[in-house]
Amino acid sequence: MKLTIKKEDENRIKFELTDANYAYANALRRTLMREVPVMAVREIDLYENTSSIFPEYIAHRIGMIPLKTDLKRYVLPEECCGGNCSKCSTILTLDVEGPRTVYAEDLKPTDPNISPVYGRIPIIKLAEGQRLRLEAKAVLGKAKDHARWQACHVTYNTSNGKDFKFELESYGNLPAKKILEKGIKILEAQVKEIKQKVK
Repeated sequence: MKLTIKKEDENRIKFELTDANYAYANALRRTLMREVPVMAVREIDLYENTSSIFPEYIAHRIGMIPLKTDLKRYVLPEECCGGNCSKCSTILTLDVEGPRTVYAEDLKPTDPNISPVYGRIPIIKLAEGQRLRLEAKAVLGKAKDHARWQACHVTYNTSNGKDFKFELESYGNLPAKKILEKGIKILEAQVKEIKQKVK
């Protein structure tokens, strides 16, 4: 089995997997989409909301905003204290008063390496005199637990059942090549663990 990169840029990568099979190709695709961890807002402390929008809706919108991710700096909450320290979580604050539209770029990170990927994602529109003030806690997570942590979208096709052409598109949390490298390491570790259990 061989993996060859055909084309790449920051957020997209095309690669070919040769002398493989459907089981491995599908396992790789699922691992890339479900197992590669990225940062996302998991919970919000809402201190003031005089808008007409329910807090749950605001929390959902913020939770789905892609955040830049630093895998060297942070660990998964389950490998740490559950998401209550600086090793596994970080805070973004928001304090905005209308009339204006609130965008992702209005979220102010305490760690500049963990900030919204796309600043102009709209969150809510505030009318005159309305205010939104909150703290959002971001943690590493995996898409198998919630879609907010999905790092990319991956497709593949084959003409003969043993050579697979993949296309990976990152949502911007991590570079496409980094997602591919991390996904391969995760899949290799999972295969190794299964082999050890079989013995």
